[in-house]
Amino acid sequence: MNLSYKWLKDFVDIDDIGPREFAEAMTMSGSKVECWSYEGEKLSNVVVCKILSMDKHPDADKLKVCMVDIGEAEPIQIVTAATNVKPGDLVPVAKDKSTLADGTKITKGKLRGVLSLGMFCGLEEIGVTKHDFPYADEEGVLVIQEDCKPGDDIREALGLNDLTVEFEITSNRPDCFSVIGLAREAAATFDKSLKLHTPVVKGGFGDCTNMLDVKIENPELCKIYAARIVKNVRVKSSPRWMRERLRAMGVRPINNIVDITNYVMLEYGQPMHAFDLRFIKDGKIRIRNAAKGEKITTLDGIERTLKSSNLVIADAEKPVAIAGVMGGEYSGIVDDTTTIVFESANFLGSSVRITAKEQGMRTDASSRFEKGLDVNSCIPALERACELVEMLDAGDVTDGIIVDDKSDARVTKISFEPEKINKFLSTNLSEQDMIKILEKIECKVEGYEITVPSFRPDLIHFADIAEEIARFYGYNNIPDTAVAGGAQGKYSPEQKFKNRIIDTMTALGCNEIMTYSFISPKQYSKLTMPESHRLRKSLVISNPLGEDTSIMRTTALPSMLDILSKNYNNRNKEAYLFEIAKEYIPNGENELPNELNKLICGMYGAQADYFTIKGIMEELLSNIGINNYDIERAESEYAYHPGRSAYIVINGEKAGIIGEIHPTVCKNFEIGERVYCLELDIDMLFKLAVSEHKYTPLPRFPAVSRDIAIICDENIPVLTLERAIQKATGKLLEKVTLFDVYQGKQVESGKKSVAFNITLRSAESTLTDEQIKTVMDKSVKALADLGAQLRA
Repeated sequence: MNLSYKWLKDFVDIDDIGPREFAEAMTMSGSKVECWSYEGEKLSNVVVCKILSMDKHPDADKLKVCMVDIGEAEPIQIVTAATNVKPGDLVPVAKDKSTLADGTKITKGKLRGVLSLGMFCGLEEIGVTKHDFPYADEEGVLVIQEDCKPGDDIREALGLNDLTVEFEITSNRPDCFSVIGLAREAAATFDKSLKLHTPVVKGGFGDCTNMLDVKIENPELCKIYAARIVKNVRVKSSPRWMRERLRAMGVRPINNIVDITNYVMLEYGQPMHAFDLRFIKDGKIRIRNAAKGEKITTLDGIERTLKSSNLVIADAEKPVAIAGVMGGEYSGIVDDTTTIVFESANFLGSSVRITAKEQGMRTDASSRFEKGLDVNSCIPALERACELVEMLDAGDVTDGIIVDDKSDARVTKISFEPEKINKFLSTNLSEQDMIKILEKIECKVEGYEITVPSFRPDLIHFADIAEEIARFYGYNNIPDTAVAGGAQGKYSPEQKFKNRIIDTMTALGCNEIMTYSFISPKQYSKLTMPESHRLRKSLVISNPLGEDTSIMRTTALPSMLDILSKNYNNRNKEAYLFEIAKEYIPNGENELPNELNKLICGMYGAQADYFTIKGIMEELLSNIGINNYDIERAESEYAYHPGRSAYIVINGEKAGIIGEIHPTVCKNFEIGERVYCLELDIDMLFKLAVSEHKYTPLPRFPAVSRDIAIICDENIPVLTLERAIQKATGKLLEKVTLFDVYQGKQVESGKKSVAFNITLRSAESTLTDEQIKTVMDKSVKALADLGAQLRA
């Protein structure tokens, strides 16, 4: 909602309030200001000039050399190609070092050898249109017909000096979609008097009550319909002050009759329409539901087929308007219109909204009606329109108002409970202070009962009254209070654990992603998942958006591969991604699924390989305090490359899988590089994780390092050998590190050479040679039990 600051001043004296102060105060009192702007704010150094003389250019037939008065001691010279100006005309001139409405800079220069100290301006250069100045030549220079003199700033001369304030109005405040509504808010905010005008219509051109027959046939959808007739209509341009206000509010001026209806809609918030009486068959207006299949051509020239639920304004034969939305083609005001009917009605908001949506035509009128307007504003708005007709000499207003009123006269009353309000707000306001605030917003307090004005449909119970008192007392004046019960929000242990994983993965150079939990059944085939695999049994969504989102995933792997594929096909050279994803495992019919939390990590790029992703896994498990795990070969796992993938096993249970994605799967997902993935069971890790790390003091005694190289069968996993060494060395082992694996000519076929570095240390004393020998002998024996022999 745009608001003209000049227009607002008609109702509230705010001359001493600047735009920033106004915006901040209105926002704090509940009327949020989005921004404000000055009309023509980019225009600078553009003034009114008077053409003194006009001579032909010596070297150009189409150019003329003008001497112009700009209100300074000496005239200046302007070269122009304009054909619609002559000596004595007042025109806008952009002087040297000026700026036009679109930001264009103007400086002096020579045109065919003759110096020009600026340029004449047309409508476009000033930032206005012919609708703003109907007398102007759209193609030529603007010849000013306003009351101004040479040297006047063009913004002041043409009325381009209003301040427009943009408000964000919530849908429960239909009263604020008007100048008067925002004026009420401003008056209450700044504790100023509200100056409302009561329309006065002279009339005297006959009685209209016998000229029109109005009847509401569906009182549930139309509460009141009022009309008044104007004879001898004189269609012409609106006066400048009205055009200025409409322009500042974002409405294009058309002609005086149309502008009056728009003006009243903006001022009162009550949409209006004007009908040409000659197109109202038999002088009858019926507010009824459309017949099924009935058609109407609206003002935008489109023929529309109506539904029986659509409310229309009809004459004796046909619809002439879609109620609350748009008038019909033959109801518009044209140059030869002589007698018009001004209508002002109140339609049910939900009905208008549904009709506008069904017909695909949301208008300014429908956007207001659908929020629920005040029934009591219909007659004042109609009177204001007729008053403006007389002010603008746009026609002769007849006497009388034709009205069919089916509205309910009930008013809203709410109990006034000062003590309860203070307790609710944690304030200590007196009863009189509360009454003063309520009276500022036109609520009447009698005893302990509040009568709510009809233009405030949002005030219906105690909490609404408390809110009104709070916003005008000042939210910043309400003391801070602790949350009832003293409860403090905090992360659960599970949330802390997930955050710890996220922080670790991010620190390791991976980027977190979020994917949808629903996928296409085709994704399982792209993973080469066997038809009989248990994970193919998925929950089917009853009303999916499409086949691509028709089931709940049982594995997050396809979601990760989809994102890696998008990155690869968008020519990203590398990607290191992770997600804590949900997997949904069916749990029988009519039962909720088991929701499993899985960490999935995927990567490709020059630095991505098995050992990179394995290092990420090891660092993550170490960070959460899990160090005892096994790596077991995964020979026949779908989606993964056999021989290049492995299970992570903890306490004999599979906690996840790590490895390279099978080339066929990469091809199915259109990824042209090797991809490596890691999947971990978050729920299992949470149970095994160490939440608190104990401090370990620095060792007091030196460590001893020994190397051992063995020959063993190539099928024995290195981890099995490490576990044998760990078990044999016991508490004296500090760490065991693999540093060499060799297969070649010097090693028997089917065998491999494996070398470890073993670090020993005692927390009680320096190790002796005998202790070291005993431990190493035990290690050799443990390896021998696995078929491994010391390398010669």
